[in-house]
Amino acid sequence: MNNKSPDLNDTLVFVRVAQAGGFSAAARLTGTPVSTLSVRVARLEQRLGVTLLQRTTRRLRLTEAGQTYLRQAARGLEDILQAEAQIDAGRHEAQGLLRVTLPIDMGDDQLLAILSAYRARHPGVSIELVFSDARLDLVEHGLDLALRAGELADSSLIARQIGQARWAPFAHPDYLKRAPALRQPKDLVQHDALCFSPLGRDSWTLTRGKARVSVPLRSAFAANDMRLIRQLALDALGVALLPDYVCRREVNHGQLVALLPGWYARTDPIHLVYPAQRFVPPKLRHFIDEAGPALSALFDR
Repeated sequence: MNNKSPDLNDTLVFVRVAQAGGFSAAARLTGTPVSTLSVRVARLEQRLGVTLLQRTTRRLRLTEAGQTYLRQAARGLEDILQAEAQIDAGRHEAQGLLRVTLPIDMGDDQLLAILSAYRARHPGVSIELVFSDARLDLVEHGLDLALRAGELADSSLIARQIGQARWAPFAHPDYLKRAPALRQPKDLVQHDALCFSPLGRDSWTLTRGKARVSVPLRSAFAANDMRLIRQLALDALGVALLPDYVCRREVNHGQLVALLPGWYARTDPIHLVYPAQRFVPPKLRHFIDEAGPALSALFDR
């Protein structure tokens, strides 16, 4: 046997000829000239260094080597065909593990309802959520999709904007009952400020349309943990500047009140982000097409 790389087409031709019982029958089944089939089988025998088929004018017979090769080759080709059939099915049906990363503060019951509805439509898909405030490398960590807030750095990732996060002041109803009236941004100077320190603890700047107001603060608490600041607001300890999606559930349940309608400190885009790839798997394509609009409804554009 020489060291030439095997040509699986030659093997396939041999299997087809052997299973058909002759070159003429195989030619009729495959639509390939007898001469082409004969050349391919001869080339396979040359590469293997054995005779696989004994030909006469009246019949074709497998040699002992041919019988052994046929058993193994037919099994291997069947495995290949089954593998291709599974891949072909996977091209159309959503299946497998879908790994999604998102900021810790984005997990809530409305998001889980969207994920549950997606999986009800595609039971062949299992979902793993990876909560992290770090912007994980999707390829390195084996992630299919990211839900991200804020501006994105230029990269090879594909990004689809699904909404916006608006940073606005919020407070608990009990705090508002005992605190001075808060009707316009300048009234904030009279309130206890719960400051997410990356946005400032000495002053807040709010905009509405072309109007822009910078207000000095009476800082009661400051921290670089958004969840802590939200909890302090829920404890009725002051006014917090937070993204609206973080407070969505609490506002719906009457635990927080959105203040100064139309005034925002910052607006961050919300994106679905996934790696660029020639063929987007159905589990991801369906998620973007189906869950994307539902997620957009959570983040007002």
